[in-house]
Amino acid sequence: MSSVPPRIPQIRLYQEWLRQRHGRSFDSYDELWRWSVDNLDGFWQSIWDAFGLESPTPHRAVLGKAGMPGAEWFPGAQVNYARQVLRHADAAHAAGFPALVSRNEQGLHRELSWPDLRRQVAAVALHLKEQGLQPGDRVAAYLPNVPEAIVAFLAVVSLGGIWSICAPDMGTNAVLDRFRQIEPKVLIACDGVSYGHKAYDRIEVVAQLRKQLPTVKHLVGLRNLGGEPASALQADAWFHEIATRDDAQTASFEPLWVPFDHPIWIVYSSGTTGLPKPIVHGHGGILLVMLAHLVLHSDIGCSYHPNTWGERFHWYSSTGWVMWNAQMAGLLNGTTCCLYDGNPAGAKEAPDWSTLWRFAADLGVTFFGAGAAFFANCMKAGVDLAAMPGLRAVRALGTTGSPLSEDVQRWTNAQFQKLGKPGMWWSNISGGTDFAGAFIGGNRELQLVPGEMQCRLLGCSVEAWDEQGRSVIDEVGELVCTKPIPSMPLYFWNDEGNKRYLSSYFDTYPGVWRHGDWLKINSRGGCIIYGRSDATINRHGLRMGTSELYSAVEALPEVLDSMVVDLEYLGRESWMPLFVVLRPGVQLDEGLRRRLNDAIRTALSPRFIPDQIYQVAEIPRTLTGKKQELPVKKLLLGQPLEKVVNIDAMANPGCLEWYVQLAKDRARANA
Repeated sequence: MSSVPPRIPQIRLYQEWLRQRHGRSFDSYDELWRWSVDNLDGFWQSIWDAFGLESPTPHRAVLGKAGMPGAEWFPGAQVNYARQVLRHADAAHAAGFPALVSRNEQGLHRELSWPDLRRQVAAVALHLKEQGLQPGDRVAAYLPNVPEAIVAFLAVVSLGGIWSICAPDMGTNAVLDRFRQIEPKVLIACDGVSYGHKAYDRIEVVAQLRKQLPTVKHLVGLRNLGGEPASALQADAWFHEIATRDDAQTASFEPLWVPFDHPIWIVYSSGTTGLPKPIVHGHGGILLVMLAHLVLHSDIGCSYHPNTWGERFHWYSSTGWVMWNAQMAGLLNGTTCCLYDGNPAGAKEAPDWSTLWRFAADLGVTFFGAGAAFFANCMKAGVDLAAMPGLRAVRALGTTGSPLSEDVQRWTNAQFQKLGKPGMWWSNISGGTDFAGAFIGGNRELQLVPGEMQCRLLGCSVEAWDEQGRSVIDEVGELVCTKPIPSMPLYFWNDEGNKRYLSSYFDTYPGVWRHGDWLKINSRGGCIIYGRSDATINRHGLRMGTSELYSAVEALPEVLDSMVVDLEYLGRESWMPLFVVLRPGVQLDEGLRRRLNDAIRTALSPRFIPDQIYQVAEIPRTLTGKKQELPVKKLLLGQPLEKVVNIDAMANPGCLEWYVQLAKDRARANA
């Protein structure tokens, strides 16, 4: 019986390709990274060549115009995201692997083969074309994390249409705030969703969307809940009927070649204040950056080595988070994507944080990714991963969304060690919706230090800058990117003169992207994100992001969630309150206050002991799970609620009443 050769890390295979093809060798990752940012033309051309990207016309240059914003990449080239996905169909199918595997809360298990994916994409695309969809037309989707959403996306972009999606847990106003700006021609929507084992009808929401989006000429309905109520959706066509088409036209269908910078989708900022920013990305930039990130840095997929066929990639996400786009991008290099639709903790009344792990164990997931908060909740719930032997298939873990604490990473490692998987590798990443990518992430060849991210990504000229705009090492600074990346926004939709785009990223340092995070790069090249730079704590001259304080506070078993804000007043000392959500039955007494303060004193400094600690029912969060530190800070500084937060962009708007009352009490006390 022959043994299976060990898996070779993709980044090592890429470096070997560089050596053989171009005679380039590097003694360290730092040397490779510096070459990639000092020679943007050479690096991004190597990504094009290494992944075998195709164009019917040659490009005149790699970087035709280099400034930010407005960099022009691969002028003259033509690509299509859907074409890159479907080029793998025959080989992956012949190797015996599906394109998509999905499961929902009810246990409905589905697999979509590569030939079926290709046929369904063609069928839906042909239907949309028959309805008059043209390149550049917008298609809005109101769909959950199901295979149909991916099929619909590929169908739209195969025609040169521009895709935009909102998750069905978003209410009418939040969705309209997004879709009204882009004037969609087609709406693809579901009848409802199930979350926490409860069904949520969305028929009335869809009716309102159609009524208030006058540009929509065609509604495609998806029976996601099914049953009699779905008929009330009044769709012009039903997704499942469209997708069953199988004729000569579907067999001969090919995605349209589009210019490298043709818009692929419109995604949105979290929208904590004002209208969400509609961010437009291009086909080519997304192709290059997603491939470089997923394959080289997260070591996902099968692009270089036949032994890596059969990767099963899962990153838990709703369709309202850019990680849905990243999950789907596994298809770009022939990877099987595993989708879960539902609450990762099961029913709300009886949380079960093993739900998502059991899904991964049953499906044989090889790469398991989720938000950092998911892993923290699993640790606090005492999930026993060793009870799920199917998790032995997992060879890598991924996190993003917020900094992952050292304690949580060590706990998870210990769980996998019980499964006979010592030395679990993590691809901890930090990036953003803004450029649909990551600045910082993993490298399987580098040392893995709990609490750190391993490196700055290839092609990303990322630095930490001090208040004088100087690059610093081993100090916390402002995360900036000094050179363009192909997936940076083309523009914001309907943004006259690029005013919102410029003010969002380039106002502080003209020509340099300011991301809004605190970053420390250490002498080894490891990176630590300390939270948003606009929600920073500055106590007695010592500056710190909020994540370190959260790590200290939330390590206490009584604390489920927390938030801190630092209020600076002209002519007064700053006031820093800490808000904590405690386990049911636990009260904030003097003993717990003392232990909270001691935890902060020990982990950080006495300077960061809060002026006041409040027990609250909930921490305000956006629909994508981000703590709303800055809006609460502005609220407590006296700004009116309607000026600081978009209620429709919140996951739990009802909790704001408590913070509004606190702001009133503070105002009276300081009058």
